[in-house]
Amino acid sequence: MAKFELKLPKMGESVAEATVTNWLKNVGDKIEMDEAVLEIATDKVDSEVPSEVAGTLIEILFNTDDVVQVGQTIAIIETEGEGQVEATQSEAVAAPVAIVEKTIEAAKETVSAPQDFSSSDKFFSPLVKNIAKEEGISLQELETIQGSGKDGRVNKEDILNYIKNRGNQPIVASSSVVAAQKAAPVAQSQTVSSATPVSVNGGDEIVEMDRMRKLISKYMVESIQTSAHVQSFIEVDVTNIVKWREKVKNSFEKREGEKLTFTPIFIEVVAKALKDFPGMNISVDGDFIIKKKNINLGMAAALPNGNLIVPVIKNADQLNLVGMAKAVNDLANRARNGKLKPDDTQGGTYTVTNVGTFGSVFGTPIINQPQVGILALGAIRKVPAVIETPEGDFIGIRQKMFLSHSYDHRVVDGALGGSFVKRVAEYLEAWDINRDV
Repeated sequence: MAKFELKLPKMGESVAEATVTNWLKNVGDKIEMDEAVLEIATDKVDSEVPSEVAGTLIEILFNTDDVVQVGQTIAIIETEGEGQVEATQSEAVAAPVAIVEKTIEAAKETVSAPQDFSSSDKFFSPLVKNIAKEEGISLQELETIQGSGKDGRVNKEDILNYIKNRGNQPIVASSSVVAAQKAAPVAQSQTVSSATPVSVNGGDEIVEMDRMRKLISKYMVESIQTSAHVQSFIEVDVTNIVKWREKVKNSFEKREGEKLTFTPIFIEVVAKALKDFPGMNISVDGDFIIKKKNINLGMAAALPNGNLIVPVIKNADQLNLVGMAKAVNDLANRARNGKLKPDDTQGGTYTVTNVGTFGSVFGTPIINQPQVGILALGAIRKVPAVIETPEGDFIGIRQKMFLSHSYDHRVVDGALGGSFVKRVAEYLEAWDINRDV
């Protein structure tokens, strides 16, 4: 009998780990090829891990709620045939892995107490500090890195080069690190557990948040604490769009097999406006602004369980309306059915949320970090409006909606934030009612 190592598959460029949420198979169970073995969760979506072979599950290497790195072996499956465990590490790889493991253990020891980089006499930029925290580099270790910047300052390239070669360097626990560990209060390393609330009158139901709601709560609070939110609102006459969609939606669905909703129309226009105002298609990393090459539009989608997720339409500016409609419908359907892949929620550069779906006229949406803007689409309503004509003004019934633009005042001022949402409005109001699709 041969043995096969089931590994956590790659789930997207920015996804490095996942949490085991549920084993669908037990030791001794028979498994078919492509049959789901376990359920996992990233910080955005839940997913299943299928087996690449048919056989019998003989060993489970991780328990529920364990965090697994991409590429790690999570289970052993016994298959028909002769041979040893597949995909085992060669001797040439074993040594570097051992070094990395030692480095990780050393990093864990040095970061057992919270790091306070402000106590150093040296200057470190916020970006360098963030990288140091993420990589488990202590203040004492950071101070030993030779800087190539002005006055010997450590820059991004210095710390990344240090991390790259970190495993090849001898691991030495400095006396200052040991002293800091001894001095750290024991209470700092203890996990603080939150007490379950108690109903005062006994009639209230107390329900713990599920995993996704906890993550949403965490991200929303962090966004408010990170970005200086400011809003701009503009009313838009979308009468021509409503008439045009009513005229073409049936033939479109018959020809393409897809429903034509308002969402792909709005997203197409937003992508066009982002090309006009690339200053909105950026992200912030410490004191640095990252100008995004691609326009990847996130669209907030409500889930049946009441939670929220933001799948991303990659390279939205390169899609025609047919392609946009197919992408929107596909992501929305897979979001509702829990079939999104981790990569489907990664890489967004700007977000659109349709609050009008629930009857809201406008809203003040929270920015999806590390983006700098989010546009809320209000409900389309029939309202009386002044209509200007060469013969004079008169009152008529028009289809109107509000656009609510939230943006990060740290890097986006009112001129840019207001001009962007105004350009979106101009494109919507200038919609060609005779457009082919």
